Amino acid sequence: MAKAGEKSVGGGKRGLKRKAAAEEPQEATVASDGTAESGVLPAKAAAFPPGFSISEIKNKQRRHLMFTRWKQQQRKEKLAAKKKLKKEREALGDKAPPKPVPKTIDNQRVYDETTVDPNDEEVAYDEATDEFASYFNRQTTPKILITTSDRPHGRTVRLCEQLSTVIPDSHVYYRRGLALKKIIPQCIARDFTDLIVINEDRKTPNGLILSHLPNGPTAHFKMSSVRLRKEIKRRGKDPTEHVPEIILNNFTTRLGHSIGRMFASLFPHNPQFIGRQVATFHNQRDYIFFRFHRYIFKSEKKVGIQELGPRFTLKLRSLQKGTFDSKYGEYEWVHKFHGKWTRVEENSTYKGLGK
Repeated sequence: MAKAGEKSVGGGKRGLKRKAAAEEPQEATVASDGTAESGVLPAKAAAFPPGFSISEIKNKQRRHLMFTRWKQQQRKEKLAAKKKLKKEREALGDKAPPKPVPKTIDNQRVYDETTVDPNDEEVAYDEATDEFASYFNRQTTPKILITTSDRPHGRTVRLCEQLSTVIPDSHVYYRRGLALKKIIPQCIARDFTDLIVINEDRKTPNGLILSHLPNGPTAHFKMSSVRLRKEIKRRGKDPTEHVPEIILNNFTTRLGHSIGRMFASLFPHNPQFIGRQVATFHNQRDYIFFRFHRYIFKSEKKVGIQELGPRFTLKLRSLQKGTFDSKYGEYEWVHKFHGKWTRVEENSTYKGLGK
């Protein structure tokens, strides 16, 4: 019996040791995590030493936990600094210093030397004698031909049809295997002022060629983010036949002026404001965003807009003098990619389109 008792006592001691060994790491983890059973963080756990690096923690769960706490600490410090600055500005009143301007990609962009001054006499003379002068002098009326690449698919055809409802006096014709060099003389003979060709790749529109007739220039754009009317959420009813207004934003450089005038020459001079339709070409970081809206005045200060579609984004690839000629054409501006997002121009002092 004594031996049995000793064994039982010994077994009990071993059980106590196992229990103590199991509880020690649990207490250590609680102390290292810095969390009590109530879930409140101690004051010491909130502060991190100056040379502390979370990336040195090998345990993934532990590293994630410490990173979350570090983010919370940074957020609290930022909020406290904001509140302190706000109180100081309220105390100073009118003597408070002006608010700092936040840094953005647009306002940190390098100034483009080719930005045009609206009062520049040289620019005014160039625009009075360029290929679009007859349009801006109201000597010609826009008449547009819209076509596609060979054997277009349904999505490209629908985009052409919807573009024809946006641009007044535009006509959609199928390519039928004709080369552009043969199409352009036929367009000139039929008094078309512009030719639009929409190219596609893998059943998706991916390029647009815009050629001003009869003497050019010709612009080649990369097309992306195409959305037809049915793909736009909360779109309005189909556009009416009224002549829309046109908005050109941020075409501020010499190259931007040429492209903006090219887009403007697609639309007639006198918009019909009763239709309340507006076509927008918005240039931002050399990407041109096209949108087509209908607006309504809700009050003297509030205006509601409703997108009609289609929408797409253009990126200028080249600007060529004269009509389309891929082999012997003279290029004013060419975009080339050299592994970095930089622009290289050939035979031109032009840079970007604008802001």
